[in-house]
Amino acid sequence: MAALQDQLDEITQNTRHLVQPERMAPSERAIEELFASGIEERILPVGVVAPEFALEDASGRVVRSADLLALGPLVVKFFRGRWCPYCTTELEAWRDLHAQLREGGALLVAISPQTSRQSDFMAGQHRLPFPVLADPGCAVAAQFGLAYSIPDYLREYYRSILINISFVNGDESWRLPLPATYVLGRDRRVLFAQAHADFRVRPEPEEALAAAVAAAKV
Repeated sequence: MAALQDQLDEITQNTRHLVQPERMAPSERAIEELFASGIEERILPVGVVAPEFALEDASGRVVRSADLLALGPLVVKFFRGRWCPYCTTELEAWRDLHAQLREGGALLVAISPQTSRQSDFMAGQHRLPFPVLADPGCAVAAQFGLAYSIPDYLREYYRSILINISFVNGDESWRLPLPATYVLGRDRRVLFAQAHADFRVRPEPEEALAAAVAAAKV
């Protein structure tokens, strides 16, 4: 299987081939501004204790991090939404590794600001075997240092390409998380943390998988 970043780079190359540079300019500008804001330096780092959370899954059932961590280390995957091809590609990579993760004694949840109904559509469409949780207004993402507001010019850009984020998220906050991957030990301590202002860049799942399985053996 191709490395995740190679798959994501192919999406970027195809997009640049199909879309005129001036149409992509708002997205490129937003990435630069987000990086310049220093948000990457403010994410919850390795070594600290992560906040607890209780969020609804795709069926509306409340899933608690404390219950999951009682069973083993937890990979927490923050993503933007089902409308983002980079996110769906990444979650499919985790889908393909999920059996290996579970055999290693660890668990995985995916978290985004989209509604439970949207998560239900997504889990079915992409055959995701792990909980997909709704984080309204990016409240939990904010506790991990990942939440930001989409600037007005980017809102207009998304509307122009028929991505209705306020509808998908079920509110008017226009908040998104940085795509991020965390591994939490059973004591909620952060063992792995990676997030990028450029949503086109993601860590290889195998890196977090290794950290989670190693923690399960302790």
